[in-house]
Amino acid sequence: MRFWLGASFVDAGEFVELARMAEQYGFDTLTLSDHLFYAEFASPYPYSKSGRPRWDAATHWPDPWVTIGAMAAVTSTLRFSPNVYVAPARDLFTVAKLVSTAAVLSRDRVTFGVGVGWCKEEFTATGQDFHTRGRRLDAMIPILRRLWRGETVELDGLPPLSIAPTPRRPIPVYVGGDSDAALRRAARLGDGWIGNRVYTEEQLDEVLAKLHGFLAEYGRPREALDVVAPLAVMPDAATYRRFAGKGVTATMAAPWWLASPEERAGYGSLELKRVTMERFAEEVIAKM
Repeated sequence: MRFWLGASFVDAGEFVELARMAEQYGFDTLTLSDHLFYAEFASPYPYSKSGRPRWDAATHWPDPWVTIGAMAAVTSTLRFSPNVYVAPARDLFTVAKLVSTAAVLSRDRVTFGVGVGWCKEEFTATGQDFHTRGRRLDAMIPILRRLWRGETVELDGLPPLSIAPTPRRPIPVYVGGDSDAALRRAARLGDGWIGNRVYTEEQLDEVLAKLHGFLAEYGRPREALDVVAPLAVMPDAATYRRFAGKGVTATMAAPWWLASPEERAGYGSLELKRVTMERFAEEVIAKM
């Protein structure tokens, strides 16, 4: 079992020090989320009962690849992944160059966590078609892999082309989302799957059954796909071992979310993260 640190909603100025701490305390991967802007969205947010986002205009959404570049400069083993990058809201070559550059600068410590997104306004603002985003992502992933390998590709209306720099090792592609379409995409095209909500054991069992069924449909063994699942359980090594037996290879947590009111009152924001990450490392990571 590997442990991913979920760093959504963190102030941009904390990321560099947070990365240092995550590496020190034994986390495998640090994740950060992706949004282009805040607005009074007409698009319903799919992960809240109200349909409204859980953040406001003051919440920081730093560019994932710029932030990963800064964090990579002060670490040596920690990996990084968006959770998740809304690639079809951008053009293919912008995505290819950003991700490839971050992978090179981090010395192959980037995972491409990717999803189709839910916010139509972001697609409108970037001139991309919201309604074809799934089909376009399906087409993007194989081409991105070829470009990241340094291959020359031929696309309609363009001369043969390639990009540089490219990483020495393949960039893993982890598909986010638990709709049938997302699970099929992960089973067909992914190196891994990232859950996009915090799952109870019953909820996760249902999702894993679908995911394993789609893998079988595409002729891939379960072992072909990493499974990153945020779990709605109190941190406990025995519980994580049980989930590992179900095929979960990594879980995601933000230990400061579990802090008591007294802890929240007694520590500053970054210090609270340090204290709770250290405790998580001692009580959970070290025992796995």
